[in-house]
Amino acid sequence: MKKIDKNTTACASHSRRKFLKAAGAGAAALTGVPAAANAKIDFEALFQKHFRELSPEELDRLIERLEKKYSKRSGKEVKLGVTGPMDDVLFGYGLDVSRCIGCRRCVYACVEENNQSRSPEIHWIRVLEFERTDVLRRIDFEDGNPFYDHEKVPAEGKFYLPVACQQCENPECVKACPTQATWQEPDGIIVMDYDWCIGCRYCMAACPYGARHFNWTEPQIPAEEINPNMHILGNRPREHGVVEKCTWCIQRTRQGRYTACVEACPVGARKFGNLLDPDSEIRYLMENKRTFVLKAELDTRPKFFYFYGD
Repeated sequence: MKKIDKNTTACASHSRRKFLKAAGAGAAALTGVPAAANAKIDFEALFQKHFRELSPEELDRLIERLEKKYSKRSGKEVKLGVTGPMDDVLFGYGLDVSRCIGCRRCVYACVEENNQSRSPEIHWIRVLEFERTDVLRRIDFEDGNPFYDHEKVPAEGKFYLPVACQQCENPECVKACPTQATWQEPDGIIVMDYDWCIGCRYCMAACPYGARHFNWTEPQIPAEEINPNMHILGNRPREHGVVEKCTWCIQRTRQGRYTACVEACPVGARKFGNLLDPDSEIRYLMENKRTFVLKAELDTRPKFFYFYGD
C-alpha cells in the first residue's frame, strides 16, 4: 500500500474543516438564526475528525452518538463495531465461474446484510450474464447483461460472472480520493470514512470495475429491515450524497465469519479466506486451480480471484 505523506494528510484535513466551518457559518447567516441555535446543523458531525485521527475518547463519543441515531431510526438496539484488522491476515476471495448459476442470492444477501438502499436500489454485487461462447475469448463487461430475467436459471447457453469490489492491492479509487475518505487496511479491505466523503465521485471514475455507488437521494431502508449489527467502516447506513462500496462484510469477517454472499450461495461457488494461511481453502484454490483476475493489464492487482473448478 502506498504510504501517504502526513503533511499532505494534515493539509487536506485542515482545508476540509476550514471549508465546513465556513459552510456552517454561511448556513446560519442565510437562515438568520445564530449558529448555536440552528438545530438543523449538527456541528459535532460537521467538524468531526477523520476516523484515523480520532482519539479513543473521541471514538467512544462518536460510537455512542451513532448508535443512538441508528437505534432511533430503526427501533432496534444497534451495536456499532470498530474491530480492527487481525494480525497476519490478508483476505482473499475466490469465485468458481463454472458453478455460478446466476440466481442472484448473493445480491439479496448482500443487500440485507449491508443496509443498502431499497429505494432507489443500490446493489454492491452485479451478476453479468454472457453467451457461453464468450468464455472462449476476452470477457468484455459491455457484453454482459445485468438485467436478465429468466423463469429459471441458469439459462441454456449462458454463463454468469458476478462482479463487486475487487479489493485491489493497487487501488485506483484510493489514489483518486481528494479527502482520503477511502483507504486500504492491513487485512486488504478497502474501507470508507463516510463522514469524510464529499461526493465528488472521483473514486467512481477511477474504479475500472464499477464497484462504487453514489447515493443520489436519501437511501430508503424499512426500519424493520435494518441490520443492527454494524461496523463504523462498513454497513452502517449511508447518507445522501456519499459513495459506498463492498467491504467484504467487515462486520462479519473481522469476527472470523464468512461474508453474507459466501453463506448465501446455494452451489458453493464462493470462497473466502486468509491468503497468508498456507492451509486455507483460498490458498489451495490459488495453487491448484486455473485462476484469473479481471482486467489484469491495469495492474490493480485484485484480491478477488475467479477460477474454474472443473
